[in-house]
Amino acid sequence: MRGRVPARAVAAGAAVVTVAAGLGVRTVTDGDLAKYAGDALYTVLVCALVALCAPRARPVVVAGAGLAVSWAVELLQLTGAPAELSRQSAVARLVLGSTFNAPDLLWYAVGAAGVWAVLAAATSRPRGPGPRTSASR
Repeated sequence: MRGRVPARAVAAGAAVVTVAAGLGVRTVTDGDLAKYAGDALYTVLVCALVALCAPRARPVVVAGAGLAVSWAVELLQLTGAPAELSRQSAVARLVLGSTFNAPDLLWYAVGAAGVWAVLAAATSRPRGPGPRTSASR
């Protein structure tokens, strides 16, 4: 019988896979597909980092926190601060972006919904026939 993989290890692996997927999307395609896939994957990465920090959090909390952070970063772009930081640092450009784009908010929600669906399915209990009682024998 194998032991369970620790939740933090799964979250760390998911973060690495998500970064690789984002780089892969940018390598094989461009335009709107790459941009909006990148937006959804950005939220998936944030969710993986939330799960890494809070491995026992419920799926809705992980997805909600990831979505909230993603939306906050996007809305912060309305201030111009991320654009200034992005001119000075490639890391800031990757993390904060530079220009507000309203459709990004939808694609962040798509990423969060995907995370919620996967986590909810992975953490649901099997719905088998249940324990046998004396009446069912």
